[in-house]
Amino acid sequence: MRGTRSSLFMIVVILVAIGVVMIYSTSAIYANEKMGDSLYFIKRHLLYLLVGLFMMLSAMAVKMQTLKKYSKAIMVFSIMLLVLVLIPHIGRETAGARRWFRIGPLNFQPSEFAKVAIFIYLADLLARKEKYVKSFIHGYLPPVLVLGFVLLLILLEPDLGTAIAISAVSVIMLFVSGIRVRYVLASILASIPALYILLFRVPYRRKRMMIFLNPWSDKRGAGFQIIQSFVALGSGGLLGVGLGQSRQKLFYLPASHTDFIFSIIGEELGFLGAAAVVILFMLFVWEGMKITFEAEGRFEKLLSMALVSLIALEAIINIGVTAGVLPTKGLPLPFISYGGTSLIFHLTAVGLLLNIAKSSEVYR
Repeated sequence: MRGTRSSLFMIVVILVAIGVVMIYSTSAIYANEKMGDSLYFIKRHLLYLLVGLFMMLSAMAVKMQTLKKYSKAIMVFSIMLLVLVLIPHIGRETAGARRWFRIGPLNFQPSEFAKVAIFIYLADLLARKEKYVKSFIHGYLPPVLVLGFVLLLILLEPDLGTAIAISAVSVIMLFVSGIRVRYVLASILASIPALYILLFRVPYRRKRMMIFLNPWSDKRGAGFQIIQSFVALGSGGLLGVGLGQSRQKLFYLPASHTDFIFSIIGEELGFLGAAAVVILFMLFVWEGMKITFEAEGRFEKLLSMALVSLIALEAIINIGVTAGVLPTKGLPLPFISYGGTSLIFHLTAVGLLLNIAKSSEVYR
């Protein structure tokens, strides 16, 4: 497991390093024009990175028994934050969404904390109720009720992308834990009408779906961003136009340092650079699942699987959106995008994975 820990850590270091370089490359001109400081975003990103490294080290140091003991308290604290962020003058509203707290120079997004909190809670609950997982009342209903309440609070922000990511990973956890498949399938089928309403009855989301099917139907409006992403990826060719030489980041591609940073990677570093990033994420999943398979306790197995699945799913969604194979969801590329709170809790998740791997060595 020591080799697995070293490999996982090095993969994350490389991804974070790529993120630092690409955030400066994509944001310097924009930051200089809009903020008067070409280093504005990279300085903030490095500050988030320092906080993330501290959280990662803390996660590596905590004992698994302590984490299980306080899983309920962590979940309750997370729910409190999700409620507080919805209150006017407490939560910060941007573009019609109330998802952030302002803490000094930094923004804090409680839904990112909720991702880790809900998986810690579910892993502990499903591990403790192993004997009752086949029961609808005692095994299935408790985790689904808590999950449903958390998802409701996140949807009120609104943040559909995060809600979908949490839902998908939670379904995997329930399935792997031994919950009866018919319960899970029934819940998925029951959620389809709600998902339809959220996607097609909310005007801006319906427009996103229509633009996903045909971006050129509104090429100067809602389809502009994804078309510019196509241009960026197509311009890179095999080797790219060169680091720092992107044209699309010159106010053509919105969110080029956040949700669409992979497009600039493809443009500046070419197919080989973009493929290298994809391969790094594949290696991350490989090493992460090795930790899951070799973990000793049921709690550790469920938690590690959830954290690896979450990061893998977010990477797939982000890359899929930039390539036009998925509708726009607003999820950052783990470890690479300028995303603040997401970087902090992705690194926290890595710390927990390394902790689980280290704990497993003790039993061998």
